[in-house]
Amino acid sequence: MKTTFYYLLILAFQFGFATEKDSLADNPFSNLPQFSTALYEECDACGCSASGGSMGFASMLNTNFIGIRYFNQSYQSTDGLYSNSPWYNENFNTVQIWARIPVVNRVQISAQIPYHFHNRETNTGNQSINGVGDITVLGLYQIYQTHKDSTVFIHSLQAGAGVKIPVGKFDATNNGSVNPSYQVGTGSWDYLVATEYVIRRKQFGLNTLLNYVIKTENDKNYQFGNQFNYAGTFFYLFESASFSVVPQLGFAGEVYESNYQLGQKVRNTSGDIFMSKLGFEIGKEKWSLGANLMLPITQNLTGGNVEANYRWSFNLNYSL
Repeated sequence: MKTTFYYLLILAFQFGFATEKDSLADNPFSNLPQFSTALYEECDACGCSASGGSMGFASMLNTNFIGIRYFNQSYQSTDGLYSNSPWYNENFNTVQIWARIPVVNRVQISAQIPYHFHNRETNTGNQSINGVGDITVLGLYQIYQTHKDSTVFIHSLQAGAGVKIPVGKFDATNNGSVNPSYQVGTGSWDYLVATEYVIRRKQFGLNTLLNYVIKTENDKNYQFGNQFNYAGTFFYLFESASFSVVPQLGFAGEVYESNYQLGQKVRNTSGDIFMSKLGFEIGKEKWSLGANLMLPITQNLTGGNVEANYRWSFNLNYSL
């Protein structure tokens, strides 16, 4: 109950700030999408069967686009049975086709189609898995956008809902390992709700994001815990006659509830992580190139038996 109240309180905070009625003058950010660094991921229990943890769902420079993105997540895990139990490396790699397409006025559809190729060390040797992952589709609606001349602040608010389609394979033998998210798919239909609030003044801006993922039981009677994601990103827009650059600096966090198997809670599967974010995007004509790096500040994943090392990504997009 306290956790649900906490989520609702943060959502109310975002919507409360969005009531500011400042208006828009010569807006240098008119080409920026509203969900510029959003958190609409299929990640589960430290992002391992995921589409990148909090790496983002949209481009900073292309409102509507189609592109390709690669990201890598590095972890280490131990069974924790003894004080000197060995730690093993885990690497999760994803190549993803992603797009953001307008449908009608104020409504856009975002989609991700990932291909995963993961590998990890174990006490019996190295393991690797690969395959198409779960497809995520998200509908976004622009609730509020500053629309009159303004010399002060520019505000915008979007909200959306979506679904994760269980296309990727879920291997039931992996959910008994230290890291049950060593998968290319969850095997479950999952649902998400999201909101984003952006405040800008001239070239400077702050993007704040929240989303909550509701996960269901798959046909192997395994259910990953619901997940809450949040982030804040400061950005600056530099424009010249031939190109644009948007450096970014911020933070992101993920909170995981416990997994369930056969209706019973699985011990040491809840957790949380708080990370720093550093990135940029550079655009020229219809093309843009971006990169992001995330480093953990604090974390408590699977009872301390899994630790995140870093996450990084790069993407190439073509504006529609």
